[in-house]
Amino acid sequence: MKKILLFVVGSLFLFSACTKPEGAKQVTGVKTEAIRVDASCDAIQDSAYLERLAPYKEVVDREMSVKVGYVPDTFWVGAPECPLLNWLTDALWESAKKVYPGKVDVAFVNMGSVRGEWLPGDLTYGQIYTIMPFENTLVVITLTGENLIELCDSIVSYGAQGLAGMRMTAVDGQLADVTVGGKPVDPKRKYTLATSNYMTGGADHMTALTRYSKYWDSKLLIRDLYIEAAQEQDTLRAVVDGRVQLL
Repeated sequence: MKKILLFVVGSLFLFSACTKPEGAKQVTGVKTEAIRVDASCDAIQDSAYLERLAPYKEVVDREMSVKVGYVPDTFWVGAPECPLLNWLTDALWESAKKVYPGKVDVAFVNMGSVRGEWLPGDLTYGQIYTIMPFENTLVVITLTGENLIELCDSIVSYGAQGLAGMRMTAVDGQLADVTVGGKPVDPKRKYTLATSNYMTGGADHMTALTRYSKYWDSKLLIRDLYIEAAQEQDTLRAVVDGRVQLL
């Protein structure tokens, strides 16, 4: 009898839960409207909020304006290779050599991570934060030569990326040549590659970077390494030397 009573009570509860209470409202239609968010919204400001924020903004602006180096020419961004991406990749490669307990053969930086360009003049903390706003860390992974060739195939298919320590040439959409340290890549040999922890997840179609056999994380923010590299160089140097040729 108890089981029957519980069943009846439970059934009444479910029935009441699915029944719309008297006088309840319900949605009978949906209307959408696109609201443009652009420079026209700049005039809409909360003065009280801006007033409270001002002291903190002053501190941040002061710190972000500190000079870390000097850019003699425009470090522009473009394909198949460019000064800024080459500088960033070379800086990452040199930084990896200093901290990794072994040889670092090559380095890779994805084009999608670069946010803007550097114009001639003083280079500040703020400009480096703009280029690299992410909390990515430097990692070194071990890949086979076959993996490196696959990585270059992806570059041919999906667009230019930053390389250091290696060179590649493609003709009419077909990979023609890949070298590391001036020597043809051996598909069976193991190579070490410096990149960001983010890229080892295969972002930007670079799935070859997921095929590592060893993974070493420096725990160092790449942004901080760029700042150190700029301070060491003082006057930054970047060249476009044909390391990525898509003919």
